[in-house]
Amino acid sequence: MKISTQTFGATKNGKEVSIFTLENENQTIVKITNYGAIITDIQTPDKKGDLDHIVLGFDKFEDYVSQEYIDGCPYFGAVCGRVANRIKEGTFSIDNTEYKLAINNGPNALHGGIIGFDKVVWDATTEEMEEAVSVKLNYLSVDGEEGYPGNMKVEVTYTLTKNNDLLVKYNATTDQKTIVNLTNHTYFNLNGANDTIKDHDVVMNAQAITPVTENLIPTGDYLDVTETPFDFTEKKSLGLQIDELPDGYDVNFVLNKEKDAEFAGTLSHQATGRSVSVFTTQPGMQIYTGYYIPEFTGHDNKKYGRYMGVALETQHFPDSVNQPNFPSVVLEPGQTFEELTRFHFETK
Repeated sequence: MKISTQTFGATKNGKEVSIFTLENENQTIVKITNYGAIITDIQTPDKKGDLDHIVLGFDKFEDYVSQEYIDGCPYFGAVCGRVANRIKEGTFSIDNTEYKLAINNGPNALHGGIIGFDKVVWDATTEEMEEAVSVKLNYLSVDGEEGYPGNMKVEVTYTLTKNNDLLVKYNATTDQKTIVNLTNHTYFNLNGANDTIKDHDVVMNAQAITPVTENLIPTGDYLDVTETPFDFTEKKSLGLQIDELPDGYDVNFVLNKEKDAEFAGTLSHQATGRSVSVFTTQPGMQIYTGYYIPEFTGHDNKKYGRYMGVALETQHFPDSVNQPNFPSVVLEPGQTFEELTRFHFETK
């Protein structure tokens, strides 16, 4: 196991940004920056033993802060918060007090606001152990930031193990009643971004989705996936029914939950032999097939664009604060928000 630290760049106000490279003896490489808590790169071997980049990202810090990237807002590899996904009309109430957030996605608030957790510099420490290496990232989100109440301390820990597991552990505490929903927005492409993700197979531990309105706000209901394009209870290709949906897949799956860190789903690619399986304590997982990915140039000068990556966003449900039937995202003083997601990489 090995971990190394390099300078990645600096923000406009001169704050230094680092990048951390985590490696194990199986040729699995994970790169993380403390800007936005972003996973910039994951590399794994294919069935021939050849390494390739299996997530969308950039090699230069400047690409993550360019105006083109900010305007395109793809959230490559970032931690999204305080509240990931959408909040209807950027409005919610706690104890009869109404809070208004920035509107940054049609009529709604998305992924924490204009300057969410994906656009701040986190404090970082590293740990090297015999069977794992870790990067621990900390950030204080002050009362009123992006409209959210309470001073919230957030910690995200990335750990790569010798068994090809990438653990993402989230912790948060607050001094005032608030809301929180954290996810990581990495886009996977197991063929090294040499083609779209339409030839990737998916199987999900989910019998229902949370259907949405035209603005991608949940109706509050649950929809059984049987005989719909959203049925991945048995393995099938992402491309099989994707064209039946106007913008591809962008929906929250309700995971079948019986115990902590349960299996959520597997993404696999037959030609390369690569797969990534997801296990999580979170109640849902958003599958987004990247219909609106901008036409950027990423790792190895590969061209990104529509359907060039699929995000597997373990999370609480969208707009949960306004949906009484959904698991709560309210965090009170004295409580700790704790969630864990494990990505297991394999080559067959």
